[in-house]
Amino acid sequence: MHSDTVAPWQKPHAGPSNRDIRNAQRTTVVLALTVVMMVAEITAGTIYGSMALLADGWHMASHAAALGIAAFAYAYARRHAENELYSFGTGKVSDLAGFASALLLLVIAGLMAFESVQRLMSPVPIAFNEALFVAVIGLIVNLVSAWMLRDDHQHMPGHAHEAAPHDDSHGHEHKHSHDHGHNHGHGHDHNMRAAYVHVLTDALTSVLAIGALVAGLLWNLTWLDAAMGIVGAVIIAQWSWSLISATSRILLDAAPADGTEAAVRTAIEAESDNRIADLHVWRLSPGHLAAVVTVVTHHARTPGHYKKLLARIPYLEHVTIEVERCCDEHPHAA
Repeated sequence: MHSDTVAPWQKPHAGPSNRDIRNAQRTTVVLALTVVMMVAEITAGTIYGSMALLADGWHMASHAAALGIAAFAYAYARRHAENELYSFGTGKVSDLAGFASALLLLVIAGLMAFESVQRLMSPVPIAFNEALFVAVIGLIVNLVSAWMLRDDHQHMPGHAHEAAPHDDSHGHEHKHSHDHGHNHGHGHDHNMRAAYVHVLTDALTSVLAIGALVAGLLWNLTWLDAAMGIVGAVIIAQWSWSLISATSRILLDAAPADGTEAAVRTAIEAESDNRIADLHVWRLSPGHLAAVVTVVTHHARTPGHYKKLLARIPYLEHVTIEVERCCDEHPHAA
């Protein structure tokens, strides 16, 4: 049964943070800028007969679609943050959107490479002056968009401020950590990263187009237009593959590769004769980790006791502890 209020002893799902709301607003503004520039490039390319400009315009159109996916992800996550159908909240919606955007980016890279090869084989005339003017405007729009989508904490070391867990009258424990910046990727918003990478690839293709157009205008090196398209396609493919790798690990609940599991084992097994028989750690959303731990020991304590041992591990918020009493006399004998 769904309830709009949460009892004091209940732990609510993590709702959208201030950063999520701010990212959603910035993504919407950048989406509007991208659509306007897309229409301008396609229109100018048609009027001036520039296939390069038309291609860049349609390339920007695909990025507008990706930014639309990102904006939808933020809206969906915010709307369903308290929906009990999602056991751990909607934090992975941003990772799913980032994964989808990365796939789209990979397809774009393939199409760009194919089109560039076609142009090398069959060159097309380019209206250099008009195309340069529009390309420079496109680059300015992309740089402004990239500045708007920049991560506010990307140059700051990650750190977390934590409150020690406390027991209430119902015996439940709550551990709160506040994410400032990012640490080992746990605080990184892959949806925003995807949008940022899309804008950067637009900026990259604009720079390459400007360089090729200048070379064609000054030295009649028209083949550079196609060559720069191939270079841009390779770089875009590398970026998209990196994003696919990062988001797919999260979507498949892969264990964090930052030593969190080792930290959990150390914290539990440093006390008494505790041993961890089963351990699962995974990311729920940027800045939020979950863990399921089975402890085997001769000196069993309450689950709350073991949660306190994990209190200082950053971002570890949803923790489930199972305690099993060891019956043999020498549990650690070889």
